[in-house]
Amino acid sequence: MEISDEVIAVCATNAALRTAGVADLSGGIRESLSRNILRKELMSRGVKVSQSEEGVQADIYVIVRYGVKIPEVAWDLQENVKKEVEHMTELPVKAVNIHVLGVECTARR
Repeated sequence: MEISDEVIAVCATNAALRTAGVADLSGGIRESLSRNILRKELMSRGVKVSQSEEGVQADIYVIVRYGVKIPEVAWDLQENVKKEVEHMTELPVKAVNIHVLGVECTARR
């Protein structure tokens, strides 16, 4: 049985967005092209997945909330994505790479 990268990415996206301290995911140019040219919203924005014989590798592009400890959020994010992907797909996860692209700052009034 083969599971597509897109299905794995959706699992990773769901786990990432449920992680405390994560404000959003950022898909960069790929997301912009899909949204603007293809008029298609990506279900796996901010996640890139590749598979090999050793297992799944995921790259997560994240924006964190202001005031969080980034190393703690990154660690929790790695653990949550790994558990979710392995649970949903029964595929081994060899790496979850976290790329912090920004910090979401909320205006104070």
